[in-house]
Amino acid sequence: MDGTIADPVADSEQMGRRARYERKRDALLDAATTLINDRGAKATTLQAVSKAVELSTTSVTYYFPRKDVLAAAVFERAMERLRAMVDEAAQEATPQDRVSALLGLHVRLRADVLRGRDVPIATLSEVRTLEEDVRRPLLDQYTELFRATRSLWGDFAPEHKPLMTARAHLLQETIFWMPVWLARYPIDEFRRVHAQLFDLLANGLAVPGTRWSPPTLPPGSDGSDEDATGVPNFLGVATRLINEAGYRGASVVKIVDELEVTKGSFYHHLDAKDDLILECFRRSFKRISSVQYAAREAGTSQWEHLEATMAALMELQFEGEFPLTRTSALQALPAEVRAEVVARSDRTALRYGNTLIEGAQEGSIRLVNPLIASQTIAAMLNSAYDLRNWAATMPRAEAIRLYASCLVHGMFADPAAIMGEA
Repeated sequence: MDGTIADPVADSEQMGRRARYERKRDALLDAATTLINDRGAKATTLQAVSKAVELSTTSVTYYFPRKDVLAAAVFERAMERLRAMVDEAAQEATPQDRVSALLGLHVRLRADVLRGRDVPIATLSEVRTLEEDVRRPLLDQYTELFRATRSLWGDFAPEHKPLMTARAHLLQETIFWMPVWLARYPIDEFRRVHAQLFDLLANGLAVPGTRWSPPTLPPGSDGSDEDATGVPNFLGVATRLINEAGYRGASVVKIVDELEVTKGSFYHHLDAKDDLILECFRRSFKRISSVQYAAREAGTSQWEHLEATMAALMELQFEGEFPLTRTSALQALPAEVRAEVVARSDRTALRYGNTLIEGAQEGSIRLVNPLIASQTIAAMLNSAYDLRNWAATMPRAEAIRLYASCLVHGMFADPAAIMGEA
Protein backbone atom coordinates (compact mmCIF):
# COMPACT_ATOMS: atom_id res chain seq x y z
CA MET A 1 0.00 0.00 0.00
CA ASP A 2 1.21 3.54 -0.73
CA GLY A 3 -0.33 5.04 2.40
CA THR A 4 -2.75 7.32 0.56
CA ILE A 5 -6.27 7.67 1.89
CA ALA A 6 -9.21 7.72 -0.48
CA ASP A 7 -11.31 10.88 -0.43
CA PRO A 8 -14.97 9.82 -0.83
CA VAL A 9 -16.08 13.41 -1.43
CA ALA A 10 -13.55 13.98 -4.23
CA ASP A 11 -14.38 10.62 -5.80
CA SER A 12 -18.08 11.42 -5.72
CA GLU A 13 -17.51 14.82 -7.32
CA GLN A 14 -15.39 13.25 -10.04
CA MET A 15 -18.06 10.65 -10.76
CA GLY A 16 -20.68 13.38 -10.91
CA ARG A 17 -18.62 15.41 -13.38
CA ARG A 18 -18.11 12.31 -15.50
CA ALA A 19 -21.84 11.53 -15.46
CA ARG A 20 -22.70 15.10 -16.50
CA TYR A 21 -20.13 14.94 -19.29
CA GLU A 22 -21.57 11.68 -20.60
CA ARG A 23 -25.15 12.98 -20.46
CA LYS A 24 -24.25 16.11 -22.40
CA ARG A 25 -22.21 14.15 -24.91
CA ASP A 26 -25.08 11.72 -25.43
CA ALA A 27 -27.47 14.65 -25.92
CA LEU A 28 -25.19 16.06 -28.61
CA LEU A 29 -24.99 12.67 -30.33
CA ASP A 30 -28.78 12.30 -30.16
CA ALA A 31 -29.27 15.73 -31.75
CA ALA A 32 -26.64 15.07 -34.41
CA THR A 33 -28.22 11.70 -35.22
CA THR A 34 -31.61 13.31 -35.80
CA LEU A 35 -30.08 16.01 -37.99
CA ILE A 36 -28.00 13.55 -40.03
CA ASN A 37 -31.04 11.34 -40.64
CA ASP A 38 -33.03 14.41 -41.68
CA ARG A 39 -30.46 16.44 -43.61
CA GLY A 40 -27.48 14.20 -44.28
CA ALA A 41 -24.00 14.33 -42.78
CA LYS A 42 -22.65 17.08 -45.02
CA ALA A 43 -25.47 19.46 -44.11
CA THR A 44 -25.24 18.80 -40.36
CA THR A 45 -23.15 21.59 -38.83
CA LEU A 46 -21.88 22.20 -35.33
CA GLN A 47 -24.04 25.32 -35.28
CA ALA A 48 -27.17 23.29 -36.05
CA VAL A 49 -26.33 20.78 -33.33
CA SER A 50 -25.61 23.52 -30.78
CA LYS A 51 -28.95 25.13 -31.57
CA ALA A 52 -30.76 21.81 -31.12
CA VAL A 53 -29.36 21.35 -27.60
CA GLU A 54 -29.41 25.04 -26.71
CA LEU A 55 -25.65 25.35 -26.26
CA SER A 56 -23.14 27.72 -27.79
CA THR A 57 -21.03 26.35 -30.62
CA THR A 58 -17.97 26.89 -28.45
CA SER A 59 -19.47 24.59 -25.82
CA VAL A 60 -20.08 21.92 -28.46
CA THR A 61 -16.46 22.06 -29.59
CA TYR A 62 -15.43 21.12 -26.06
CA TYR A 63 -16.91 17.68 -26.79
CA PHE A 64 -16.36 17.55 -30.56
CA PRO A 65 -13.77 19.99 -31.90
CA ARG A 66 -14.76 19.50 -35.56
CA LYS A 67 -17.82 18.44 -37.50
CA ASP A 68 -16.11 15.34 -38.89
CA VAL A 69 -15.23 14.23 -35.34
CA LEU A 70 -18.89 14.56 -34.36
CA ALA A 71 -20.06 12.68 -37.48
CA ALA A 72 -17.59 9.88 -36.83
CA ALA A 73 -18.82 9.60 -33.22
CA VAL A 74 -22.43 9.41 -34.41
CA PHE A 75 -21.69 6.58 -36.82
CA GLU A 76 -19.45 4.76 -34.34
CA ARG A 77 -22.29 4.79 -31.82
CA ALA A 78 -24.74 3.65 -34.51
CA MET A 79 -22.60 0.64 -35.33
CA GLU A 80 -22.08 -0.13 -31.67
CA ARG A 81 -25.85 -0.16 -31.19
CA LEU A 82 -26.36 -2.32 -34.28
CA ARG A 83 -23.63 -4.72 -33.17
CA ALA A 84 -25.12 -5.00 -29.69
CA MET A 85 -28.45 -6.01 -31.23
CA VAL A 86 -26.76 -8.62 -33.44
CA ASP A 87 -24.83 -9.97 -30.45
CA GLU A 88 -28.02 -10.22 -28.41
CA ALA A 89 -29.83 -12.03 -31.23
CA ALA A 90 -26.85 -14.38 -31.62
CA GLN A 91 -27.63 -15.88 -28.19
CA GLU A 92 -30.65 -17.69 -29.65
CA ALA A 93 -30.36 -21.39 -30.47
CA THR A 94 -31.08 -21.57 -34.22
CA PRO A 95 -30.54 -19.35 -37.28
CA GLN A 96 -34.31 -18.88 -37.55
CA ASP A 97 -34.56 -17.79 -33.92
CA ARG A 98 -31.59 -15.45 -34.30
CA VAL A 99 -32.93 -13.67 -37.38
CA SER A 100 -36.39 -13.41 -35.82
CA ALA A 101 -34.87 -11.99 -32.64
CA LEU A 102 -32.87 -9.39 -34.58
CA LEU A 103 -35.96 -8.27 -36.50
CA GLY A 104 -37.86 -8.10 -33.22
CA LEU A 105 -35.22 -5.88 -31.62
CA HIS A 106 -35.44 -3.41 -34.50
CA VAL A 107 -39.23 -3.40 -34.48
CA ARG A 108 -39.16 -2.74 -30.74
CA LEU A 109 -36.64 0.09 -31.22
CA ARG A 110 -38.88 1.70 -33.82
CA ALA A 111 -41.83 1.52 -31.43
CA ASP A 112 -39.75 3.17 -28.70
CA VAL A 113 -38.64 5.91 -31.13
CA LEU A 114 -42.24 6.64 -32.11
CA ARG A 115 -43.21 6.76 -28.42
CA GLY A 116 -40.36 9.16 -27.68
CA ARG A 117 -38.56 6.69 -25.43
CA ASP A 118 -35.47 6.25 -27.59
CA VAL A 119 -33.60 7.83 -30.47
CA PRO A 120 -33.20 6.25 -33.92
CA ILE A 121 -29.96 4.79 -35.22
CA ALA A 122 -28.05 7.00 -37.63
CA THR A 123 -28.45 6.04 -41.28
CA LEU A 124 -25.20 4.34 -42.23
CA SER A 125 -25.44 5.21 -45.93
CA GLU A 126 -24.19 8.69 -45.02
CA VAL A 127 -20.81 7.22 -44.04
CA ARG A 128 -19.90 7.22 -47.73
CA THR A 129 -20.09 11.04 -47.81
CA LEU A 130 -17.25 11.46 -45.29
CA GLU A 131 -13.60 12.12 -46.05
CA GLU A 132 -11.40 9.06 -46.56
CA ASP A 133 -9.50 9.31 -43.27
CA VAL A 134 -12.78 9.43 -41.34
CA ARG A 135 -14.63 6.97 -43.56
CA ARG A 136 -12.08 4.15 -43.64
CA PRO A 137 -12.20 3.16 -39.92
CA LEU A 138 -15.99 3.28 -40.06
CA LEU A 139 -16.07 1.00 -43.10
CA ASP A 140 -13.80 -1.43 -41.27
CA GLN A 141 -16.22 -1.37 -38.35
CA TYR A 142 -19.11 -1.98 -40.74
CA THR A 143 -17.31 -4.98 -42.21
CA GLU A 144 -17.14 -6.52 -38.75
CA LEU A 145 -20.83 -5.79 -38.23
CA PHE A 146 -21.66 -7.50 -41.52
CA ARG A 147 -19.63 -10.57 -40.63
CA ALA A 148 -21.36 -10.80 -37.26
CA THR A 149 -24.73 -10.59 -39.03
CA ARG A 150 -23.74 -13.34 -41.46
CA SER A 151 -22.67 -15.47 -38.50
CA LEU A 152 -26.30 -15.61 -37.35
CA TRP A 153 -26.65 -18.50 -39.81
CA GLY A 154 -23.91 -20.40 -37.98
CA ASP A 155 -21.05 -22.26 -39.64
CA PHE A 156 -21.29 -22.88 -43.36
CA ALA A 157 -19.18 -24.54 -46.03
CA PRO A 158 -16.76 -22.24 -47.90
CA GLU A 159 -18.56 -22.88 -51.17
CA HIS A 160 -21.76 -21.51 -49.63
CA LYS A 161 -20.20 -18.16 -48.69
CA PRO A 162 -21.62 -16.24 -51.73
CA LEU A 163 -25.16 -17.27 -50.81
CA MET A 164 -24.72 -16.49 -47.12
CA THR A 165 -23.27 -13.09 -48.02
CA ALA A 166 -26.35 -12.36 -50.12
CA ARG A 167 -28.66 -13.40 -47.28
CA ALA A 168 -26.87 -11.21 -44.72
CA HIS A 169 -26.93 -8.28 -47.14
CA LEU A 170 -30.66 -8.56 -47.73
CA LEU A 171 -31.36 -8.92 -44.00
CA GLN A 172 -29.43 -5.74 -43.26
CA GLU A 173 -31.06 -3.81 -46.11
CA THR A 174 -34.49 -4.95 -44.94
CA ILE A 175 -33.71 -3.65 -41.46
CA PHE A 176 -32.31 -0.35 -42.75
CA TRP A 177 -35.36 0.28 -44.97
CA MET A 178 -37.86 -0.80 -42.30
CA PRO A 179 -38.28 2.62 -40.59
CA VAL A 180 -39.50 4.12 -43.88
CA TRP A 181 -42.60 1.93 -44.06
CA LEU A 182 -43.08 0.56 -40.54
CA ALA A 183 -44.40 3.88 -39.21
CA ARG A 184 -47.46 3.47 -41.43
CA TYR A 185 -48.71 0.80 -39.05
CA PRO A 186 -50.15 1.53 -35.59
CA ILE A 187 -47.75 0.47 -32.89
CA ASP A 188 -50.15 -2.14 -31.56
CA GLU A 189 -49.81 -3.92 -34.94
CA PHE A 190 -46.01 -4.12 -34.77
CA ARG A 191 -46.02 -7.62 -33.27
CA ARG A 192 -48.09 -8.84 -36.21
CA VAL A 193 -45.83 -7.01 -38.69
CA HIS A 194 -42.79 -8.70 -37.14
CA ALA A 195 -44.37 -12.12 -37.57
CA GLN A 196 -45.37 -11.44 -41.18
CA LEU A 197 -41.97 -10.04 -42.12
CA PHE A 198 -40.19 -13.02 -40.60
CA ASP A 199 -42.55 -15.39 -42.41
CA LEU A 200 -41.61 -13.71 -45.71
CA LEU A 201 -37.87 -13.95 -45.06
CA ALA A 202 -38.10 -17.49 -43.72
CA ASN A 203 -40.37 -19.03 -46.34
CA GLY A 204 -40.00 -16.79 -49.37
CA LEU A 205 -42.41 -15.78 -52.10
CA ALA A 206 -42.49 -18.90 -54.22
CA VAL A 207 -44.86 -21.80 -53.70
CA PRO A 208 -43.11 -25.14 -53.00
CA GLY A 209 -41.55 -26.69 -56.08
CA THR A 210 -41.08 -23.41 -57.94
CA ARG A 211 -37.82 -23.06 -59.86
CA TRP A 212 -36.17 -19.77 -60.79
CA SER A 213 -36.63 -19.43 -64.55
CA PRO A 214 -37.41 -15.80 -65.41
CA PRO A 215 -38.59 -14.95 -68.93
CA THR A 216 -36.10 -12.77 -70.80
CA LEU A 217 -37.41 -9.30 -71.57
CA PRO A 218 -36.80 -7.64 -74.95
CA PRO A 219 -33.78 -5.29 -75.24
CA GLY A 220 -34.57 -1.75 -74.15
CA SER A 221 -37.39 -2.84 -71.82
CA ASP A 222 -36.08 -0.42 -69.19
CA GLY A 223 -36.51 2.53 -71.57
CA SER A 224 -32.77 3.22 -71.57
CA ASP A 225 -32.74 3.88 -75.32
CA GLU A 226 -35.15 6.81 -74.96
CA ASP A 227 -34.19 10.48 -75.17
CA ALA A 228 -31.13 11.18 -77.30
CA THR A 229 -30.69 14.76 -76.07
CA GLY A 230 -27.61 13.97 -74.00
CA VAL A 231 -29.34 14.31 -70.62
CA PRO A 232 -29.10 10.54 -69.92
CA ASN A 233 -25.30 10.87 -69.94
CA PHE A 234 -25.52 13.31 -67.06
CA LEU A 235 -28.08 11.09 -65.36
CA GLY A 236 -25.97 7.95 -65.59
CA VAL A 237 -22.87 9.60 -64.14
CA ALA A 238 -24.84 11.46 -61.47
CA THR A 239 -26.65 8.27 -60.45
CA ARG A 240 -23.40 6.39 -59.96
CA LEU A 241 -21.94 9.26 -57.94
CA ILE A 242 -25.07 9.47 -55.76
CA ASN A 243 -24.96 5.71 -55.17
CA GLU A 244 -21.28 5.79 -54.27
CA ALA A 245 -20.89 9.12 -52.45
CA GLY A 246 -24.38 10.28 -51.54
CA TYR A 247 -26.36 13.31 -52.64
CA ARG A 248 -23.68 15.84 -51.78
CA GLY A 249 -20.95 13.72 -53.30
CA ALA A 250 -22.54 14.09 -56.75
CA SER A 251 -21.21 17.58 -57.42
CA VAL A 252 -21.59 19.32 -60.76
CA VAL A 253 -17.79 19.57 -60.95
CA LYS A 254 -17.35 15.80 -60.59
CA ILE A 255 -20.08 15.12 -63.15
CA VAL A 256 -18.69 17.41 -65.85
CA ASP A 257 -15.12 16.25 -65.17
CA GLU A 258 -16.09 12.62 -65.67
CA LEU A 259 -17.98 13.42 -68.87
CA GLU A 260 -15.26 15.81 -70.04
CA VAL A 261 -17.76 18.55 -70.83
CA THR A 262 -18.15 22.14 -69.65
CA LYS A 263 -20.40 23.42 -66.90
CA GLY A 264 -22.18 25.36 -69.62
CA SER A 265 -23.12 22.09 -71.29
CA PHE A 266 -24.53 20.83 -68.00
CA TYR A 267 -26.63 23.93 -67.40
CA HIS A 268 -27.85 23.84 -70.99
CA HIS A 269 -29.80 20.71 -70.07
CA LEU A 270 -30.54 21.31 -66.39
CA ASP A 271 -31.02 24.48 -64.34
CA ALA A 272 -29.46 23.29 -61.09
CA LYS A 273 -28.04 20.28 -59.29
CA ASP A 274 -31.32 19.61 -57.46
CA ASP A 275 -33.02 19.38 -60.85
CA LEU A 276 -30.45 16.77 -61.85
CA ILE A 277 -30.89 14.70 -58.69
CA LEU A 278 -34.67 14.76 -58.98
CA GLU A 279 -34.41 13.81 -62.66
CA CYS A 280 -32.17 10.87 -61.67
CA PHE A 281 -34.87 9.55 -59.35
CA ARG A 282 -37.62 10.23 -61.88
CA ARG A 283 -35.73 8.38 -64.58
CA SER A 284 -35.05 5.45 -62.24
CA PHE A 285 -38.72 5.06 -61.34
CA LYS A 286 -39.67 5.42 -65.00
CA ARG A 287 -37.25 2.64 -65.89
CA ILE A 288 -38.65 0.42 -63.14
CA SER A 289 -42.17 1.06 -64.42
CA SER A 290 -41.06 0.23 -67.97
CA VAL A 291 -39.61 -3.08 -66.78
CA GLN A 292 -42.74 -3.87 -64.78
CA TYR A 293 -44.88 -3.16 -67.85
CA ALA A 294 -42.69 -5.31 -70.12
CA ALA A 295 -42.75 -8.12 -67.55
CA ARG A 296 -46.55 -8.13 -67.60
CA GLU A 297 -46.32 -9.08 -71.28
CA ALA A 298 -43.86 -11.91 -70.53
CA GLY A 299 -44.75 -15.32 -69.18
CA THR A 300 -48.18 -16.63 -68.33
CA SER A 301 -48.44 -16.25 -64.54
CA GLN A 302 -48.01 -13.49 -62.00
CA TRP A 303 -45.00 -15.35 -60.64
CA GLU A 304 -43.32 -15.23 -64.06
CA HIS A 305 -44.12 -11.51 -64.28
CA LEU A 306 -42.51 -10.94 -60.89
CA GLU A 307 -39.36 -12.98 -61.51
CA ALA A 308 -38.89 -11.33 -64.92
CA THR A 309 -39.06 -7.92 -63.22
CA MET A 310 -36.64 -8.91 -60.47
CA ALA A 311 -34.14 -10.44 -62.91
CA ALA A 312 -34.15 -7.43 -65.25
CA LEU A 313 -33.72 -4.88 -62.47
CA MET A 314 -30.96 -6.87 -60.76
CA GLU A 315 -29.18 -6.98 -64.12
CA LEU A 316 -29.28 -3.16 -64.24
CA GLN A 317 -27.90 -2.87 -60.72
CA PHE A 318 -25.16 -5.46 -61.14
CA GLU A 319 -24.06 -3.94 -64.44
CA GLY A 320 -23.47 -0.64 -62.65
CA GLU A 321 -22.96 1.56 -65.73
CA PHE A 322 -26.38 3.27 -65.55
CA PRO A 323 -27.97 1.82 -62.39
CA LEU A 324 -31.11 2.79 -60.55
CA THR A 325 -30.70 5.63 -58.06
CA ARG A 326 -30.22 4.32 -54.52
CA THR A 327 -32.89 5.57 -52.14
CA SER A 328 -30.19 5.65 -49.46
CA ALA A 329 -29.67 9.27 -50.60
CA LEU A 330 -33.19 10.18 -49.44
CA GLN A 331 -32.33 11.78 -46.11
CA ALA A 332 -29.94 14.27 -47.74
CA LEU A 333 -32.44 15.48 -50.32
CA PRO A 334 -34.25 18.79 -49.94
CA ALA A 335 -37.65 18.24 -48.31
CA GLU A 336 -39.70 19.03 -51.40
CA VAL A 337 -37.62 16.66 -53.54
CA ARG A 338 -37.74 13.92 -50.92
CA ALA A 339 -41.55 14.00 -50.78
CA GLU A 340 -41.82 13.34 -54.50
CA VAL A 341 -39.25 10.55 -54.39
CA VAL A 342 -41.03 8.78 -51.52
CA ALA A 343 -44.37 9.10 -53.33
CA ARG A 344 -42.92 7.60 -56.51
CA SER A 345 -41.27 4.81 -54.52
CA ASP A 346 -44.64 3.98 -52.96
CA ARG A 347 -46.31 3.81 -56.38
CA THR A 348 -43.62 1.44 -57.59
CA ALA A 349 -44.15 -0.77 -54.53
CA LEU A 350 -47.91 -0.79 -55.16
CA ARG A 351 -47.30 -2.44 -58.52
CA TYR A 352 -45.37 -5.21 -56.80
CA GLY A 353 -48.21 -5.47 -54.30
CA ASN A 354 -50.84 -5.98 -56.98
CA THR A 355 -48.72 -8.68 -58.60
CA LEU A 356 -48.39 -10.43 -55.24
CA ILE A 357 -52.12 -10.30 -54.57
CA GLU A 358 -53.10 -11.64 -57.99
CA GLY A 359 -50.34 -14.24 -57.80
CA ALA A 360 -51.70 -15.49 -54.47
CA GLN A 361 -55.19 -15.62 -55.97
CA GLU A 362 -54.05 -17.75 -58.89
CA GLY A 363 -51.77 -19.87 -56.68
CA SER A 364 -48.44 -19.01 -58.34
CA ILE A 365 -47.17 -16.90 -55.41
CA ARG A 366 -47.30 -17.76 -51.73
CA LEU A 367 -49.77 -15.75 -49.64
CA VAL A 368 -47.81 -12.97 -47.92
CA ASN A 369 -48.53 -9.48 -46.65
CA PRO A 370 -48.32 -7.52 -49.95
CA LEU A 371 -47.29 -4.21 -48.34
CA ILE A 372 -44.42 -5.75 -46.40
CA ALA A 373 -43.34 -7.96 -49.30
CA SER A 374 -43.47 -5.15 -51.87
CA GLN A 375 -41.32 -2.91 -49.69
CA THR A 376 -38.86 -5.77 -49.14
CA ILE A 377 -38.66 -6.45 -52.87
CA ALA A 378 -38.03 -2.76 -53.51
CA ALA A 379 -35.26 -2.69 -50.88
CA MET A 380 -33.71 -5.84 -52.34
CA LEU A 381 -33.59 -4.50 -55.89
CA ASN A 382 -32.49 -1.05 -54.77
CA SER A 383 -29.59 -2.38 -52.73
CA ALA A 384 -28.41 -4.83 -55.39
CA TYR A 385 -26.12 -2.05 -56.63
CA ASP A 386 -24.00 -2.48 -53.50
CA LEU A 387 -23.45 -6.15 -54.42
CA ARG A 388 -22.00 -5.46 -57.87
CA ASN A 389 -18.46 -6.47 -56.78
CA TRP A 390 -19.89 -9.65 -55.26
CA ALA A 391 -21.79 -10.31 -58.51
CA ALA A 392 -18.64 -9.80 -60.56
CA THR A 393 -17.10 -12.94 -59.02
CA MET A 394 -19.51 -15.26 -60.83
CA PRO A 395 -21.56 -15.47 -64.04
CA ARG A 396 -24.20 -12.73 -64.05
CA ALA A 397 -27.17 -15.10 -64.31
CA GLU A 398 -25.84 -17.05 -61.32
CA ALA A 399 -25.45 -13.89 -59.25
CA ILE A 400 -29.01 -12.86 -60.06
CA ARG A 401 -30.34 -16.32 -59.17
CA LEU A 402 -28.47 -16.50 -55.87
CA TYR A 403 -29.54 -13.05 -54.70
CA ALA A 404 -33.11 -13.66 -55.82
CA SER A 405 -33.20 -16.96 -53.92
CA CYS A 406 -33.11 -15.03 -50.64
CA LEU A 407 -36.71 -13.95 -51.31
CA VAL A 408 -37.76 -16.68 -53.72
CA HIS A 409 -37.04 -19.62 -51.41
CA GLY A 410 -36.39 -17.81 -48.14
CA MET A 411 -33.26 -17.31 -46.08
CA PHE A 412 -33.09 -20.76 -44.53
CA ALA A 413 -33.47 -23.02 -47.57
CA ASP A 414 -30.77 -25.66 -47.83
CA PRO A 415 -27.67 -23.86 -49.16
CA ALA A 416 -26.48 -26.97 -51.01
CA ALA A 417 -29.81 -27.18 -52.84
CA ILE A 418 -29.75 -23.48 -53.74
CA MET A 419 -26.13 -23.50 -54.90
CA GLY A 420 -26.63 -26.70 -56.86
CA GLU A 421 -29.89 -25.71 -58.57
CA ALA A 422 -29.48 -25.82 -62.34
